[in-house]
Amino acid sequence: MRTTVKDVPGSLAALCGALAEQRVDILSLQTHPLAEGTVDEFLLRAPGELAADDVTRAIAQAGGTGTWIERADAHDLVDAPTRVLGLATRTALDTAELPLALRQLLGRCTIRSLPAAPPGGGSAPEGVPVEGALEDTVMRLRAPEGGVIIVERPYLPFTPTEFARARALVELDARLGPRVPRGQDVLTLPAGKAITIRRADTDDLQAATAMHERCSARTLSLRYHGPVGDADRYLHHLLSPRFGRTLAVHTASGRVVGLGHLLWDGDETEVALLVEDEWQGRGIGSELLRRLVAMAVEAGCARVYALTQSSNTGMVAAMRGLGLPLDYQVEEGILVITARLDAPLGEVVAGRPSSAGESGNS
Repeated sequence: MRTTVKDVPGSLAALCGALAEQRVDILSLQTHPLAEGTVDEFLLRAPGELAADDVTRAIAQAGGTGTWIERADAHDLVDAPTRVLGLATRTALDTAELPLALRQLLGRCTIRSLPAAPPGGGSAPEGVPVEGALEDTVMRLRAPEGGVIIVERPYLPFTPTEFARARALVELDARLGPRVPRGQDVLTLPAGKAITIRRADTDDLQAATAMHERCSARTLSLRYHGPVGDADRYLHHLLSPRFGRTLAVHTASGRVVGLGHLLWDGDETEVALLVEDEWQGRGIGSELLRRLVAMAVEAGCARVYALTQSSNTGMVAAMRGLGLPLDYQVEEGILVITARLDAPLGEVVAGRPSSAGESGNS
């Protein structure tokens, strides 16, 4: 629960008394000073039969205004300093964690990362001061690579304290520079050939571009849904850990033959695949998709979606092979398949690679 009170002696005591009369236990309290007044943030344990409206009325009688209440989750049970240190650790280990860490730090919000140079052309986003900008329910932060990070939470204004915490997390990310966890898994395909799957970033741009050149026009068109000649323009953006996570598949000789992307898209998460023609039909796309969805589950994503064409039977089969609840929609001629991540993680990643051919989505 959050509520705003006048910054005068006794205001907090009045709130505590009102909660006690409702038999509500206070588990933790944070204060967010404002120019006028203070936002008090409580973690409460309330009787199951107590309605939120009853609490709001009691708080209003005790002097609280702008009261906002929602059900807590497991993250809220960790005290604030411990949670912030944990988020800082995640960010320090992996550049791609920054948007996820900001979302856990600030609660339900939409986070968009806008690159300084849009991959598809067009105008660059409006710049922000080095110190960022806070406007009620929107904060704008300068991204380490020169772009802009926009955080929106329409249902609840941000406080200066939250703004300072977000700025500190972004500054930590900027000081550490790009970083991607290293590690790889060697798998043997049903046909007997060994492949290696690992995290990829912009250092793999040359190898990814070379794979593009080996792919047929049909494979690239299924993946990017636009002029084939524009495909290379998106690679730097797709490989950047600022905008998501990428898995690369390469052969024993080191040649990249497949890419899988998990892309942060505001409060949504997109999955996308591209497998070189010669290596399609060997289960590589299905294996990449299972791993990407497992990453999404680990990151706390509620769903992932894939954009593809109805003729891309390999991608459709790979999504169905996850064994998750799926929704299908057609938007402007593109098939949108959304997977709800309701199944346990073990169900998401279990199973052997299928033999369906995959060539990708957008």
